[in-house]
Amino acid sequence: MKGLGELERTVMEVLWARQEAGHPAATARDVSRALADDRDLAHTTVMTVLDRLAKKGFLERERDGRAWRYHPVASREMYVTELMLGALNETGDRDAALAHFVRSVSRDEIDVIRETLAGLTGKEPPA
Repeated sequence: MKGLGELERTVMEVLWARQEAGHPAATARDVSRALADDRDLAHTTVMTVLDRLAKKGFLERERDGRAWRYHPVASREMYVTELMLGALNETGDRDAALAHFVRSVSRDEIDVIRETLAGLTGKEPPA
């Protein structure tokens, strides 16, 4: 999955936040309103970005009268996971990159990694 430009990321953040709040789809007008306090964007700009994101496969859209309703194809977490895997693929030594990553995370994040690995292997995480 390719990366997002700054404006695309901003639009996706609006859609992900709406999805997390229980509003799975949004029109261009909904997105424009959500961005109005932070960015002075023309409505046509928002429409163009939404259309571009749909063509790139980040969004799906469906007709709602004369408007389109857009919703993310993947969650924010799935997107970030794809970015992380893409970064791993760029290194010549995935093991070294993973080891360096694990050494750089917080104690709480290490606990999350341990619990996740334990769930995958069926073993109890070490205390």
